[in-house]
Amino acid sequence: MRTDAPLQTRHQEVLTSIVRAYIETGEPVGSRTISKRRNSELSPASIRNVMADLAEEGFLSQPHTSAGRIPTEKAFRFYVRSLTAGRISGVDTERLRCEFSGLHTVGARVERSSFLLMELTRNVGIAAAIPALAQELDQLELVPLAENRVLIVLVTRDHMVRNRVVALEEPTSQEDLLNIRNYVNRNFAGWRLGDARRELLRRMLEERALYDAVMRKLQVLYQKGLLEVDISPEVHMEGASNLLGLDLHLTREKLRELLRALEEKQRLIDLLDRFLEQPAGELEVHVGLEEAHPAMKDLALIGMTVQMASGLPAKVAVLGPMRMHYERVMAAVLQTSRALANAEF
Repeated sequence: MRTDAPLQTRHQEVLTSIVRAYIETGEPVGSRTISKRRNSELSPASIRNVMADLAEEGFLSQPHTSAGRIPTEKAFRFYVRSLTAGRISGVDTERLRCEFSGLHTVGARVERSSFLLMELTRNVGIAAAIPALAQELDQLELVPLAENRVLIVLVTRDHMVRNRVVALEEPTSQEDLLNIRNYVNRNFAGWRLGDARRELLRRMLEERALYDAVMRKLQVLYQKGLLEVDISPEVHMEGASNLLGLDLHLTREKLRELLRALEEKQRLIDLLDRFLEQPAGELEVHVGLEEAHPAMKDLALIGMTVQMASGLPAKVAVLGPMRMHYERVMAAVLQTSRALANAEF
């Protein structure tokens, strides 16, 4: 079996025609169908010989003796390597721009991305913002609460806002909190959070002899997590129900397993991390996702990493059947990613 040999031009053309026909109809493809579609000098008999070669090399399977052939996972992988993203309509492009311009937080834009991808492709839209210690401090607010508690409000330059309530052992005056806030904002606005935490610790250790009551309270707040953030990605998924109408050759139990898997935030994060590894702006297509979950064997993932205007990275993707209109989905992912990346706050 010549699985590693390059395909002849004629074999490539026939295989591409078979994959396209199968995507359109979902039915096994016969030699006569390909002969009519190609409108070429190749006879059905010649095409049958080519199809026999392709089957021997693992590109085609035959569900029944008298039936036509079905492209395998290997065939779809060959097919997508030859594709470039198509174009979505001007109406959809303008809609994407308007949708994001009306949203002013990272979370809202990421959530909207998953919905738009679902609508544009009728598959499963997935989007995740990936916060990290590389986020930059915009401003810090400290608000005194009852029972020696303090509300820490951390705003980063990607317009993400995080609130945390910490309990202190001693009361802290509003003036002390104001002084701490001013010190942090004056010295660390624009710094990456991880760098700011390290520098703040260094200063506190070096200036230990100069501590006054305010600096001691700053140290307490530091120990309580000042300038720390929850770096768990924010993940959104829309359209899982679209998988119900697909012939994925799954038993009911396997389908339930797949839907349960898609409901798990960590599994979605792992899916994006595993298959979307290229630098921001590079579109990726992965056919057959069995290594992520057995029930995803007949699924494909099309997505890319996006660097948003805020500097925060995000991943957007469409999950759908192996038998999907790849050019159309690739175009939707590419245009949605560009709109998300170019949207200004």
